[in-house]
Amino acid sequence: MIEVSAPGKLYIAGEYAVVEPGHPAIIVAVDQFITVTIEHAIGSKGSIQSQQYSDLPIKWSRRKGELVLDHRENPFHYILAAIRLTERYAKETNHPLHFYDLKVTSELDNSNGRKYGLGSSGAVTVATVKALNAYYHLDLDLLTQFKLAALAHLDVQGNGSCGDIAASCFGGWIAFSTFDHQWVIERYGNLPISELVKMDWPGLAIRPLPVPDKLRLLIGWTGSPASTSDLVDQVHQSKKGRLQDYQTFLTQSKDCVEKMIAGFETGNVSQIKQMLSLNRQLLNELTSMTGVIIETPALKVLCDLAENYGGAAKSSGAGGGDCGIVIVDQKTGILPLMSAWEKAEITPLPLHVYQCQEERNES
Repeated sequence: MIEVSAPGKLYIAGEYAVVEPGHPAIIVAVDQFITVTIEHAIGSKGSIQSQQYSDLPIKWSRRKGELVLDHRENPFHYILAAIRLTERYAKETNHPLHFYDLKVTSELDNSNGRKYGLGSSGAVTVATVKALNAYYHLDLDLLTQFKLAALAHLDVQGNGSCGDIAASCFGGWIAFSTFDHQWVIERYGNLPISELVKMDWPGLAIRPLPVPDKLRLLIGWTGSPASTSDLVDQVHQSKKGRLQDYQTFLTQSKDCVEKMIAGFETGNVSQIKQMLSLNRQLLNELTSMTGVIIETPALKVLCDLAENYGGAAKSSGAGGGDCGIVIVDQKTGILPLMSAWEKAEITPLPLHVYQCQEERNES
């Protein structure tokens, strides 16, 4: 039996600007996981099973009066895309295909099945690629696993930076800049997958960040799940009439995140906190520009309370609900903040940064 896990993620800064190549974000992997197991199937049929996902509703909307299904919220589409891409790679590299039973279990939601916003679609894509890498003995390095998972993710979602893929692949704290999507898409249909993943993808940068000893990361959950792909769509549509303002936002975000990265590299927690607060301000300006609500009233309460107790805080990821993150230094007492959050019906999540380890492979 093969068993592998991929961690969830949280965006720390730069999450909206990172969809544009050359604009960095900081992302962290957290110790809640999606686990995929694979066993040889008996006979000529395999199976895919996931207790968490079997009862998920299929979301839909209307476009020009017609009903449209949104497959981007259904994890099975990411699993199937990851299988297709990884098996294409296996075939191209002369690995015979087999039938297998694949099972998915998830910690990235609560007991009622509500998502925490920890990147479940990215993690399930990565975990599926990792499991098939072990099952077929492909010996893929982490960067190649990232590229296969990124291609699968783009097949389903069509937008996004794939930063969540990078965090689930590499673990820890990372600085990430996305690749030139158009360059990859143009070659995707014309080249073997095994050749495309060996190429340097323009703009792609993934590097681990050293973490100051005095830095502490706190996470609060508002209890209001949000759709990342839908919010990114809304910002993309709304920016069209404000392109100059949007370009200013990108420039300011890049400068802010680069200064935050420098804070990590020099161990300057004060600078990291200052830039986190500035990134919150920039996202609020993006809301004023586009009309897309990123910091909900609950997230505002979460962040304002954190600032009252000496932390720097902002929404994480697309916003619109889900999690807020707080950076404090070790001398800051956190128990009063936890108590204030709970009184405001914000749930502190007992998450820690996860450094990826080797997957377990049992025969």
